[in-house]
Order: sequence, then C-alpha cells, then structure tokens
Amino acid sequence: MQTETIKFNSGYIIGISFISALGGYLFGFDFAVIAGALPFLRTEFQLDVWWEGFLTGSLALGCIIGCLVAGNLADRYGRKPGLMLAAAIFAVSSLGMAFSQGLTMFVVMRFSAGIGVGMASMLSPLYIAEISPANVRGRNVAINQLTIVTGILVTNLVNYFLADSGPDAWRWMFGLGAVPSILFMLGVLWLPESPRWLMQAGKGQEAAKVLSKIGSSGFVETTLKDIESSLRGYKKQSYGAVFEKGVRPAVLVGITLAVFQQLCGINVVFNYTSTIFESVGASLNQQLFETVAIGIVNLVFTLVAMWQVDKLGRRPLMMIGSLGLSIVYIILAFLLQSQAAASMVSVFVLLAIAMYATSLAPVTWVLISEIFPNNIRGLASSIAIVSLWVAYFILVFTFPVLADKLGAYGPFYLYAVICMLGFLFVKSKVKETKGQTLEELEQNLIMH
Repeated sequence: MQTETIKFNSGYIIGISFISALGGYLFGFDFAVIAGALPFLRTEFQLDVWWEGFLTGSLALGCIIGCLVAGNLADRYGRKPGLMLAAAIFAVSSLGMAFSQGLTMFVVMRFSAGIGVGMASMLSPLYIAEISPANVRGRNVAINQLTIVTGILVTNLVNYFLADSGPDAWRWMFGLGAVPSILFMLGVLWLPESPRWLMQAGKGQEAAKVLSKIGSSGFVETTLKDIESSLRGYKKQSYGAVFEKGVRPAVLVGITLAVFQQLCGINVVFNYTSTIFESVGASLNQQLFETVAIGIVNLVFTLVAMWQVDKLGRRPLMMIGSLGLSIVYIILAFLLQSQAAASMVSVFVLLAIAMYATSLAPVTWVLISEIFPNNIRGLASSIAIVSLWVAYFILVFTFPVLADKLGAYGPFYLYAVICMLGFLFVKSKVKETKGQTLEELEQNLIMH
C-alpha cells in the first residue's frame, strides 16, 4: 500500500510549462499584429472588404494545415520535434511578411505563419497537459492562454508605438516576430519529451527519468502504472479511430467547444478593432489605443481564469462566460447602431473581452487537452483544433463583408444568439474534469 506523501518539483513543472507555452506567445503575436497593421495594409495593398477578410483569415487556413501536420508528427516523432519545427516556421514567416513586395507574397507568408500557429496551438497545451500533475493541470494549461494574451498585449503596445514611424511601420510590426521565435526555439532544446509519449513509444526508462524530475518516487510509480494501463493494447491509430463509438461523444464535445470558442464572435473585436471604432468616429490613434486597452484587460482576466479553473471548475466558467457574452453583445450592438460615444462602446468591448478571457478563451484549450483518451489524444486534439481554425476563418472572413452590408453592429446580434446556444450546449453536454488525472478521465469516458 502506497503511504509516501507525493511531492512535486513545482518550479521545474512551471518552468517547462512556460517554455512550451512560448508557442502561445507567438500565436498571440501573429493573431494580434494584424489589428495594428490593417490600416497600413489597406493603403499598401489597396484592399477591398473581400481581400481584407481573406488576408486576415489566411492565417487560419495555414493553421488548419499546421494542426493536421502536428497531430501526425506528435504521435509519430514526439511533442518536442513538433514544437521545434513550429518555432522555425514562426521565425521565417515573420521575416517573410516584413519583406513582402506584393499582396500575393504577403498572403503566402501569413498562410505560412498560420502553419506555425496551428502546430503550436495544438502541441503546447497537449504537451503541458501531459507533463502536469492532475491538481494543477488546469492552471498549467491555462499558462498557454496567458502567453497568448501576453503576446497580444506586447504586440499591441509595439504596434501603438510604431504607428507614427511612417507608411512602412507595418514591416517592423511583422518583422519583430522573429525575436521571440528564436527564443522559443532555444527554449525547446531544453524541454524533456512528454512521458506519456515516451511510454507509448516503448521508452519506459526515459519516461521514468522525466517523471522523476516532476515528482517524487510515489508519483513516478503511480503515473507509470496508470499510463501503462491506459496504453494496454495500444496500436497506431488512424483518424477513423477518433470517431469510433466509445470516444465519439468526447470528440463531438471537443469539436463543438472549439467551433463555439470562435463563432462566439470575440475575435472580430481582436482583429477588427479599427473597423469597429472607426464606425463610431474614433481616430486612428484612438483605434490603436483601444487595441492596447483590450490587451491589458485580456491579460488581467486570463490571470483570474488561471486562479479559478482548478477551484471553481471548467463547466461553471464556460456557462458564466457564454451567457455573459450573449447579454453584452446585445448592448454593444445597440450602442454601435445608435452611434454612441467611442468611450461608451469601449466599456462594453472591454467587458466582452473580460468575459471571454475568464472563460471560453482558456477553458476551451484546457478541456480539449483533457477529454480525449491517451492513445488518440494527438489525433483527436488536431481534429478539434482544425475545427476551431475553420470556424475562425469563417468568422474573420465574413465580418468585413457583413459589416459592409449590415453596419459594424449587425454581426453582434448574430454572435449573441450563438453565445446563448453555446450556453445551452455546455449546460447539457459538458462534464466537469477538474482534479482528475488524464487516466481517470479516460476511465470515466469508457464507463459512460
């Protein structure tokens, strides 16, 4: 009988979580840089609303490829090589966008950046979930969201200060992404491979060595036993295995949550801040200042989510966020429609960001990293996250067109309805996962 008190090397766990989560920082950079650069790109490339939507959304098309590549790569070669490749793609594409001489070249490079974002968006939370003890897994996976929002805030600040440096300011905005990319690449060299992947690859001794750096011998013994049990009868899985009867409910929940996180509409606020505030008469300087305010609120409330995700739980946070967003969107749409003062619009934009940052933004990633069985986690995660990026492309591609036809306020009524439907889905279909090991969650899935 196990009597030893299990101890954890918290500093080491947080350290490797943060390094892995630097992929999230680069995700935040590529995601946010477009908001500050769009006013310049409209002039540089003479964009109409269709091209504006496609240029913004081309990142998501790359993300889809990145996720599909990463799922296969992660299961075949391990989590670490995938993170390394993502970092290299980020560095090359950042410089490629900065030196683009035409619209085609720019879109190709933004698409390439998306491949890196897609790989990191899947591999960083997956890796963190696999190296984290159950009692802090939610908080640690949310570190990935923290680095995403830090990337968004730092990028928005840099954009704000670069905005007055002339018509080529956008080149600096994109080119500076090479700096964190190289730091990420150097950090990944230091990371251990995921112990769950090592066990799957038949490298039990290496897995034990990694686990011994994470926790005491009792933790190593228990975790190895649990992983071994969950991998019993393991064979290389194809995408067909993801939709087998036993795991289909979890996969459908994962896909629906991923799609909902995007179609809830908040990312039009991040990507089209300038369009929204321009519609109520805000100057370019004020538009760029709003992106900074959004970044600060996003960061503060992500910290609130990290504090609460392992206490209050995943399900309550998702329900509060989706219902709250639905209400805030209706008020925001009304304010935009009645041409309210930019300061009033700003209050409700920031309130929507706070709701999202505390709930759908981090918790969706946490759930996707938790709810799938060990032997298909890589493939199932990639399918859920591909669905997320398809939804993101639809969202950002359609917004300029809808705003042109309906006014900037029109789409927010639609997003309010989607958020209400999301609330009902979470209430009826999503089960709480806090405090359970990945292997316990898998057992519960099998029993249901």
